[in-house]
Amino acid sequence: MTNIRHQPIAPTHARWLAQGAAIDAHRHDDHQIVYAARGVLAITTDAGSWIAPATRAIWVPAGTVHAHRAHGELELHFVGLPPGDNPLGLDAPTVLTVGPLLRELILAYTRAPDDDSPERGRLRAVLLDQLRASPQQPVHLPAPTAPRLRALCDILRADPADDRTLAALGRQVGASDRTLSRLFRSDLGMTFPQWRTQLRLYHALVLLAENIPVTTVAHRCGWSSASAFIDVFRRAFGHTPGAHLP
Repeated sequence: MTNIRHQPIAPTHARWLAQGAAIDAHRHDDHQIVYAARGVLAITTDAGSWIAPATRAIWVPAGTVHAHRAHGELELHFVGLPPGDNPLGLDAPTVLTVGPLLRELILAYTRAPDDDSPERGRLRAVLLDQLRASPQQPVHLPAPTAPRLRALCDILRADPADDRTLAALGRQVGASDRTLSRLFRSDLGMTFPQWRTQLRLYHALVLLAENIPVTTVAHRCGWSSASAFIDVFRRAFGHTPGAHLP
């Protein structure tokens, strides 16, 4: 990423971000929790992308260069935490489950006056307790570094519904399926089917944020039927894709 801004303090506040808008690459000396109470948030680093609907938040460790993008109109809530406050001990961006209580705590903390009052301190302490209990979610699309793997991933990013086998895709990029399978594990830490499913779920969240009907999303993302898509989506996010539509 180029033109990286350094903002030492990660602010705690709420703001709106229009559909398709972005916050350019920057970094903080603080940790930050980023939560979209409305819309779908995507955060990108050199290591890949993380995406979060309203049931998820993204933990961004101190010093991480990252950029934001809005899918749908975003109601964004930022919680800045000093480097010493890392309740989950995370050193990489991570998607966290946001239950009803954690959601309300984030909303209250980002809307309350930013002062040193005892009430705000208690609110922050409970928020950190809830973070410690927040399950981590594997909603991460890692970015490949190997040239042939990057070429293959670019093909599927352009058309997530492409259902060709790894061998067929390998012929297009000039590598055997065995070589590519090895690269997926060594470079991305997952298998080809796992990465393709993550890509399709990522793309599905983006389309749902644009109010595309569930059946259309299923076919655009490569599922054979809406029911197959709904089943995978529910297992990944704990609710059906229809929950993202107005």
